[in-house]
Amino acid sequence: MTRWWSRAVFYQVYPRSFADSDGDGVGDLDGVTAHLDHLVRLGVNAIWLNPVMVSPMADHGYDVADPRDVDPLFGGIDALDRLVDAAHARGIRVTMDLVPNHTSSAHPWFVEALADPRRRDRYIFRTGRDGKPPNNWVSVFGGPAWTHVGDDEWYLHLFDPGQPDLNWDNPEVFEDLEKTLRFWLDRGIDGFRIDVAHGMAKPPDLPDMTVTDTALLRNSDDDPRFDNAEVHEIHRFIRGVLDDYPDSVAVGEVWVHGNEQFAKYLRPDELHLGFNFRLVQAEFDATEIHEAIDNAMAAATLAGATPTWTLSNHDVVREVTRYGGGARGLARARAMALVMLALPGAVFIYNGEELGLPNVDLPDAVLQDPVWERSGHTERGRDGCRVPLPWSGEAPPFGFSATADTWLPMPADWAALTVERQLADAASTLTFYRRALELRSSRGEFGGDGIEWLDQSTYRLPGGLVCALNAGDEPVPLPAGTVLLASGPLADGMLGPDTAVWVV
Repeated sequence: MTRWWSRAVFYQVYPRSFADSDGDGVGDLDGVTAHLDHLVRLGVNAIWLNPVMVSPMADHGYDVADPRDVDPLFGGIDALDRLVDAAHARGIRVTMDLVPNHTSSAHPWFVEALADPRRRDRYIFRTGRDGKPPNNWVSVFGGPAWTHVGDDEWYLHLFDPGQPDLNWDNPEVFEDLEKTLRFWLDRGIDGFRIDVAHGMAKPPDLPDMTVTDTALLRNSDDDPRFDNAEVHEIHRFIRGVLDDYPDSVAVGEVWVHGNEQFAKYLRPDELHLGFNFRLVQAEFDATEIHEAIDNAMAAATLAGATPTWTLSNHDVVREVTRYGGGARGLARARAMALVMLALPGAVFIYNGEELGLPNVDLPDAVLQDPVWERSGHTERGRDGCRVPLPWSGEAPPFGFSATADTWLPMPADWAALTVERQLADAASTLTFYRRALELRSSRGEFGGDGIEWLDQSTYRLPGGLVCALNAGDEPVPLPAGTVLLASGPLADGMLGPDTAVWVV
């Protein structure tokens, strides 16, 4: 049986930045509902909502104080119900972020733990070592991963101190997660993107790290904080609940080293889909792109699972900027969109990607990502890829809000990138994305589960579609056949640099 998500195009909505319905400068769920027709025209099948649960917003919603309610900032739970109903009426599924690794420090459990040391077993508290933290673990956001609570004990937080890690050796944590899963699934939510899906389980003895430099850790496979074997028991538990809702889907954020480790998360009783980030990490280089695609395909094949593709999200530099910025960065981003959208499996598009938005170089004074403060102002964080979307008009806030005082400032030079402007332009990036998704969903040549490489940067699908990329500096001959779509101009039977094409 083919599952709806196996070929779906998911559209990631960062709610703070999508559309503001109430004029407070922050996007909300009614704003998403008001612009659903944009997503229908774009041709997506599902939405992934970044966190909207009740939160003090220390990490913009990834610090959840009540996992079974919606924060008033986003319009409350009635606004979510309106969105789900309106999306379903348009044939669009709705998935939500799930944050099982930690809660907010404002969660009633943690407030109780601070007040009563006997109630700390839902989190990871330990006695310090001679006035220092229990081990040498570092936070992903910078600084130590432990905070002292005033007595002899410290609590673990792999991210911000406002995000204490849960203790998954406690059955109460499993019981509460089941309540949360069923609460949203019964309300019509179609599944979850699981934050830090390689986290949750910690080694019982909490051994010291051999590497504590955060830059070096990105390439280290020796990190006791993540990818511990016991995490798979948690995923089997989640899958057991989702199996009671046969159309639901679990998508994991999985940052691990090696295909064998990655494939473990996609076993038949664990995640349905897992993000493999090799394509995000690849430079605009034919060899790197080829190897990233092969790697992701091989990892999914090991588990008999569906590959999952993405070029950007709320945590990484937007691809236009990542590929060099300006006209060349945009040309490369459009070319990579064709490379990705032809691949078999599920695809995730980050809001604004369809507009060709670049990262924004924001002033220090407006940065809000906790990474900025935790790193001692050495890492600027992720705010640059989270700037609100431009919808219409000639000046900020470009129809995003009734106020120009948006939660992050919008660049004045985005007037040419608005949805309104791009809808009227046959050569725009938005028009290009709409055409690509229409072809992907309607043409039989996109069928099949594998790919065949014809050369280093050209592959063919079983259905017959050929996708060719020119990542070099000189034009190359077009593949034989009829051109369905190109990411840039074609001339004299040649594929120019920084350009991709679909041919049948």
